[in-house]
Amino acid sequence: MAFLRSVTTTAKTAIAASALPAAFAFSSLSPSSPNPKPPNLLFLSPSSSPLTSARCGLVKNLTQPPSSLSMDTPTSCQKPISQDNGALPEPELLTEFMVDMKCEGCVNSVRNKLQTVNGVKNVEVDLANQVVRILGSSPVKTMTEALEQTGRNARLIGQGIPEDFLVSAAVAEFKGPDIFGVVRFAQVNMELARIEASFSGVSPGKHGWSINEFGDLTKGAASTGKLFNPSNQGTGQEPLGDLGTLDVDEKGDAFFSGAKHKLRVADLIGRSVVLFGTEDKSDKGLAAAVIARSAGVGENYKKICTCDGTTIWESSNSDFVAGKV
Repeated sequence: MAFLRSVTTTAKTAIAASALPAAFAFSSLSPSSPNPKPPNLLFLSPSSSPLTSARCGLVKNLTQPPSSLSMDTPTSCQKPISQDNGALPEPELLTEFMVDMKCEGCVNSVRNKLQTVNGVKNVEVDLANQVVRILGSSPVKTMTEALEQTGRNARLIGQGIPEDFLVSAAVAEFKGPDIFGVVRFAQVNMELARIEASFSGVSPGKHGWSINEFGDLTKGAASTGKLFNPSNQGTGQEPLGDLGTLDVDEKGDAFFSGAKHKLRVADLIGRSVVLFGTEDKSDKGLAAAVIARSAGVGENYKKICTCDGTTIWESSNSDFVAGKV
């Protein structure tokens, strides 16, 4: 089931390549683990250049948005930053939830809870339309758990930055019967995409995972082709679609949050994410899921499904997130 919003788009003048910031990255992703190797990731921070302020506005102009939510938002005009300890923060994104709020007390409860979440920079709430917009680097999983702790229903309705990318977000859902999972992609700028993944039902240990060429699941992962590597753009010996290794705990769960350079979400639609039985990505794979377009910021404010009239609160969690994740 999907809750869709019609968005009136306007033609925009192409931005010169010189307006894009220089980006520097390593070649692959590293999993989240208690003792990870140094991750081959690139993370960015907002740019303060006055020359790009016209394009890097605070809020995207949307057709009849739920409200004018005023906050500093990330844009594609971001530059890499470094820290003394060598650690780099994850790129900031806007994440939108629809939350079942009835009064100002609900608003205060939601805002106060989210502001305690590590990585959350700003929270804006539109009570009339029950929309919460969050700016920060915190994973969707963490923010969802925080909202659930307030005792209110919440649905993720969009993620990205407020600019007109052809496709700003995508999702791949693993729906069992054994392995369940959700992998989300969000465009940070033209040369960087953020990736977040959650899996359950996987055997403990290390598992390779990748973006493969095709979304053909007629033979499961075996029919998805080779690792995605357009025009051999992978850095060094690793294809662009190599996502590294996931560490699965003793309960069969794995979580990843990071970003990858040179990855464009629009190029991933119709391809697949494949999870392998070991770190070796040359085998046929355990499970696969097709990558589909997902709603970006400001693209999904409808509360009633156009197919059957069900409201967003009447639907079950399985309508939004696959299986047990």
